[in-house]
Amino acid sequence: MLDLATLPDNAGVIICGHGSRAKIAEEEFASLAAGLRARYPGIKAEYGFLEYSAPNIHMALDKLLEQGVEHIYAVPGMLFAATHAQNDIPSVLTTYQEKHPHLTIEYGKELGLHNEMILAFQQRILEAVGLTEIPEVGSLYDTMLVVVGRGTSVVEANAEAAKLTRIVAENLGFGWAETVYSGVTFPSVGRGLEMAAKLGFKKIVVAPYFLFGGRLIDRIYAYVDKVAGEQPDIEYFKADYLRDQSHVIDTFALRINETISSEEKGGGLMACFKERLARGEIDVHHHHAEFQGEVADPQDDEAHGHEHSHDHGHSHEQGQSHGEGTAHEHSHHDHSHGQTHAHSDHNHSHDHDHSHDHGHSHGHGHHHAPYRHIAHPHGPRTMIDENVCCCFMGQFPQEVVDEERALRADKSEEPGTGTPSCKK
Repeated sequence: MLDLATLPDNAGVIICGHGSRAKIAEEEFASLAAGLRARYPGIKAEYGFLEYSAPNIHMALDKLLEQGVEHIYAVPGMLFAATHAQNDIPSVLTTYQEKHPHLTIEYGKELGLHNEMILAFQQRILEAVGLTEIPEVGSLYDTMLVVVGRGTSVVEANAEAAKLTRIVAENLGFGWAETVYSGVTFPSVGRGLEMAAKLGFKKIVVAPYFLFGGRLIDRIYAYVDKVAGEQPDIEYFKADYLRDQSHVIDTFALRINETISSEEKGGGLMACFKERLARGEIDVHHHHAEFQGEVADPQDDEAHGHEHSHDHGHSHEQGQSHGEGTAHEHSHHDHSHGQTHAHSDHNHSHDHDHSHDHGHSHGHGHHHAPYRHIAHPHGPRTMIDENVCCCFMGQFPQEVVDEERALRADKSEEPGTGTPSCKK
């Protein structure tokens, strides 16, 4: 039975990511492929991005081809199943395979809530409080855990982060646990931390469930510093993000081996993608990342991790459902990076039908689906004028913007910079 340890010379692996303007995220993503090569000497392992970073997926596939690879096993380098993982990446892979019919490309699963990922996250949390193993029961009852998820407009994706929080809180034995989100949904990081401070715990661990660093991680830690400065009687601990932690590399290896096994059984996610394609539920996006490795818009924020449309030069007017019926989601880092969109029976072109009145063009090549809780008192409105993408800002009814600014004025809070995060 084939696996990573026994791959023949004409087989190779590619880890597919979204891409980021943050150099640290690009470098840390590259370390994943390096980690696989270190663990399995001799394997041909490359990495590529959908956009914003080089090499793009097309370039990485070219590199494998140049090494004589004819059988490619691809996996998404993403925490949860989003449209990038479900549709965009397999679209690029399918287009490439059509141009090189002698190739076979199999496609595997996202990292997900595999037990190895839970172990990786728990290790980061334990490190934050100076521990190397799970303490005795009761040792952390005086400590609160706050998990920071990326946040999307898809309920199921947000629920995965909440599920992770519950699992980790019980495994490690925290006194209380809450989930906050870095964008789109509620509660926001800032508001969630403010409320956490009112629960009476004198020690609070803030743990971002993110693969890589970048501006969003910096903003999350900045929120912690701000709240800590306002609550000097509470001790805050900032957990590190995942990066190439050993359990993360373990999970990638497991997902790749699953992909190899799925091919032998005649299944796999690529087969599923092609079946959905044949049924007309999705279409192949000619993603610009197939053709260029440079950042298309130097003003765009880091790998938004958001799920978005890409100005493909066509409109989706087939009434198809992207992502098997899940709601159309764009989770922008502060905005949010992570994780799932689907175009749900939209029957529309990818043009905005509303104006943003920001006095500038966006240049993003994407748009955000309306989020029904946009005006939630503890959600993204708490970041108005501060960390909300200009595209997302356009969803706020003007009365919500005015009301939020008036509330801040009543509290004598200083106004934000007015500069959306995607333009900083």
